[in-house]
Amino acid sequence: MGLLLVGAYFTFAAVQGDYGLFRRIQIEAERDVYRAELDGLRAETAEMVLLTRRLSDEYLDLDLLDQQARQRLGYMRPDEIVLP
Repeated sequence: MGLLLVGAYFTFAAVQGDYGLFRRIQIEAERDVYRAELDGLRAETAEMVLLTRRLSDEYLDLDLLDQQARQRLGYMRPDEIVLP
């Protein structure tokens, strides 16, 4: 009888314990979510690096500079008409 209880305890611990199968599945699911988030952040960082490089002193992209001035600062040329 005691052996059966010990076996049942270890079986339960192997399935639902802190290091059991269910916890492992949960950890792997969290890992996949974090990897997807990391990939998104890496892509966002790469885009920011590219935009920063395009606005740097060594390589100035005038079209991007014009776009950013219009978006962020609300600039426009004197010959343009703004439609609401």
